[in-house]
Amino acid sequence: MDGVEITGPRLDRFDEILTPEALTFVATLQREFDGRRRELLDARQARQAELSAGGTLDFLPETEAVREDDTWRVAPPAPGLVDRRVEITGPVDRKMTINALNSGAKVWLADFEDANSPLWENVVNGQLNLRDALDRTIDFESGGKRYALRPDDELATVVVRPRGWHLTEKHVLVDGEPFSASIFDFGLYFFHCARRQIDKGRGPYFYLPKMESHLEARLWNDVFVRAQELLGVPHGTIRATVLIETYPAAFEMDEILYELRDHSAGLNAGRWDYLFSVIKKFRTRGREFLLPERNAVTMTAPFMRAYTELLVRTCHRRGAHAIGGMAAFIPSRRDPEVNKVALEKVRADKTRESGDGFDGSWVAHPDLVPICREVFDSVLGEEPNQLGRLREDVSVSAGDLLSVSKTPGDITETGLRNNVDVALRYLAAWMGGSGAVGIHNLMEDAATAEISRSQIWQWIHNGIELADSGEVVTREMVERVIAEELGRIREEPGFDATLYGQAAELFKEVALDDDFAEFLTLPAYARMP
Repeated sequence: MDGVEITGPRLDRFDEILTPEALTFVATLQREFDGRRRELLDARQARQAELSAGGTLDFLPETEAVREDDTWRVAPPAPGLVDRRVEITGPVDRKMTINALNSGAKVWLADFEDANSPLWENVVNGQLNLRDALDRTIDFESGGKRYALRPDDELATVVVRPRGWHLTEKHVLVDGEPFSASIFDFGLYFFHCARRQIDKGRGPYFYLPKMESHLEARLWNDVFVRAQELLGVPHGTIRATVLIETYPAAFEMDEILYELRDHSAGLNAGRWDYLFSVIKKFRTRGREFLLPERNAVTMTAPFMRAYTELLVRTCHRRGAHAIGGMAAFIPSRRDPEVNKVALEKVRADKTRESGDGFDGSWVAHPDLVPICREVFDSVLGEEPNQLGRLREDVSVSAGDLLSVSKTPGDITETGLRNNVDVALRYLAAWMGGSGAVGIHNLMEDAATAEISRSQIWQWIHNGIELADSGEVVTREMVERVIAEELGRIREEPGFDATLYGQAAELFKEVALDDDFAEFLTLPAYARMP
């Protein structure tokens, strides 16, 4: 094809997805919009420079009219997205596709982003699995067990999360340059599945990650408009839910909804990446934005309460859904006591969210669907959502969103070792092709490794003294801990020296270097074949 080159291997059935027509479609979008994407990434860097030089975040004066205008609303909920009380997330492998669709959740977030390791075969096979699921040709057998879809009216609504604006797909070049991974993931799914979804009475729906401004939402909206034009799909058929998982985006929720208003399906509280973004944006500001270890930061911390309450108020004021955060616990079939304690925490978390007015929430495992559904059922009753709860009692200032220093909790050697252990295990799995990994009864994804390495970077650069051991966190101390934790993991069955060697090298680069890597997935992807 003119100007389009596939550098990845042509594996079985790839030609069914990478057709000349599909590649022409995505290449058209790439050529029209990638320049703006690059400009917006440059704008992120300029904003980071301002923050690092002593600037701050605030609600934008230039968009005050949008925030103050009470008359505008987003599009009404689309078919299959009216009731979202339980949403399950996970990668787009064949088994997960069937299990998630059958789980009893209202929505499945089919994830090409943080729960997906972007090996070339994962990226294209994920597209094949989605198309096969819509065609009901995805059934298969494995280990003596048969996996088959339930009837269509019992399946979760598919919502696809493409990769973020900062990522590229290096296995397909347009005019010699790598594709925007966002446009590639979105475009292939839209080309192959938009009509299939419409024919089933639903539509092409998306979750949009890692955005930092309403201008980035405007770019997505323009991509949606153009894609619908190119394929003759009615304007407004696409719907997108935006993850508010970066610190700057929390100050532009109204504006993000406004830019996407004809295509908006709401906002989600992406809390783990949000904590990572807090550290990243204010990493040069000393202890003013110092967070305790990640397991000590709860949703009741003042700055997190401000963020989630503002999200619900903003969404419902505009007729948009507010979707809560992830319950990452993986139930154990061998330890009922662990289950009892963890499930009580899950129930409390979902009870808080439903009480705050959220319309639904995320779980990572099918066994958590009944708990989340039960909690939201008790609040919703026969209603499909809580859009009528306007939360006019909520008033959140910029200072409330920035009140990180009020977060209670310690920084301990136990917490540091947990960060190292989990990050090493996750990165080894990621390099091996698995993006959603069960570690210590929690489903971890890329956000896990991001917060783990960014916290350690922050603790080193602030000379933190550990609450339990009294030792000061230094680069040398962390290197010793990495070696010790690797030694423990090495004794476990199935240890892969090559993958863990790569994981340790990568972790040292992004946690110990003086320069802070914007995203660890960038150097990680560069190491990938």
